Amino acid sequence: MLIVMKPDATETDVERVLETIEKLGFKPHEMPGANRIAIGITGNNGAVDPTHFENLSGVADAIRVTKPYKLISKDLRPEKSIVKVGSAEIGGAELAIIAGPCALENPKQVFLVAEAVSKSGAKFFRGGAFKPRTSPYAFQGMGETGLKILAEVREQFDLNIVTEAMDEHGVDLVEKYGDCIQIGARNMQNFSLLRYVGKTRKPVLLKRGLSATLDELLLAAEYIMAEGNYEVILCERGIRTFAAHARNTLDLSIVPAIHNVSHLPVIVDPSHGTGRNYMVNPMARAGVAVGADGLIIEVHSAPEEALCDGAQALTPMQYLELVREVTAIHEALLPVNKIVESAIVA
Repeated sequence: MLIVMKPDATETDVERVLETIEKLGFKPHEMPGANRIAIGITGNNGAVDPTHFENLSGVADAIRVTKPYKLISKDLRPEKSIVKVGSAEIGGAELAIIAGPCALENPKQVFLVAEAVSKSGAKFFRGGAFKPRTSPYAFQGMGETGLKILAEVREQFDLNIVTEAMDEHGVDLVEKYGDCIQIGARNMQNFSLLRYVGKTRKPVLLKRGLSATLDELLLAAEYIMAEGNYEVILCERGIRTFAAHARNTLDLSIVPAIHNVSHLPVIVDPSHGTGRNYMVNPMARAGVAVGADGLIIEVHSAPEEALCDGAQALTPMQYLELVREVTAIHEALLPVNKIVESAIVA
């Protein structure tokens, strides 16, 4: 159920609704909006009687939610959510660019790439300290040592750190050293891990699973938000199909599909989405053109020597060219996006 408050509802009115929900044995989720506050209800096994709320002061409406997801829906929050990550934001007017190596290998490699990312004007640095690899004999990452290097990158280059956690211990470490917890494609439906990051107060970047549908991705986000963490960013990173010309099939159609039903920001990963260096730039441009709120790009100082995913990494020079191209597209679309967002909110 969704409780919609009147625009002039007071803090006391909101508190009374929250208390009523808790007395019924359910969990309230307060979501302030531009013009009103909406309160979602979770924890109920069946329909909630709307008469509990209809006569409470400040309540405009009590709406039954028939969709399988509640908190990620535009029914709860018509305007787009803007997620604060460290000192920057994802989902606002500025295109968010998250760039860095797939795997942290050594301090020299990391700082060379971080310098290029900083020069590009990007505000986010990505790098894997923990790497889920298909083979147990492949490079698994630097662990906490790598996270300490990322913390140095933040201090030296003023970049906000996005890095993956694979288990609860990893989540605790990323909370300590990073600014945003990435949940990788292989863990998108690791429901115990989703619940655990939902109890943190760090933003979460949730990547789409290798074969996940739109609803499965949204419900994975719902797991996180149901625990009280509403700072979620979705990521399209390509899915498995019969195609052999690319590592994965980058499904750009999911970007407008997400924006149609959810208030959460969505970014695109053209690096994992293609697995081919020469495809990254054109697919990044396409991702921005279809309305992505940001990009996550793999950059390596020497891709031919990379210990992980070198075939899809850009050199610093290639990355700087990508930033110029996608920034131009984003700026050209800004007036159109403002008109569309105004129409949606109205």
